[in-house]
Amino acid sequence: MRALIASAVIGTMMLAGAAMAATTGEFDNMCTMGLAMGKEVKTDCSINAEIDGKTYCFGNEDAKTEFMKDPAGNLAKAKSHQMMEGKTKMEGQSDKM
Repeated sequence: MRALIASAVIGTMMLAGAAMAATTGEFDNMCTMGLAMGKEVKTDCSINAEIDGKTYCFGNEDAKTEFMKDPAGNLAKAKSHQMMEGKTKMEGQSDKM
């Protein structure tokens, strides 16, 4: 009986450890479809897809489904949005100098 309880406890701890090892994706875990639409939506990356060896995060399954209709086009839009946001933030910082 003790062995059974010990196994259950160890199994639970292993599952908890796996859950804590969250996935990290491109775009600082922002929803890739959100970026493609010009929005910044932070995610925990629990919903994700791997494309060309890179992990992309999504805020929900609907966003992932929509993204996958045109991955190349949506990824280009997301990258463009990220570049424009970075430029805007940099310009804002130079104004403060």
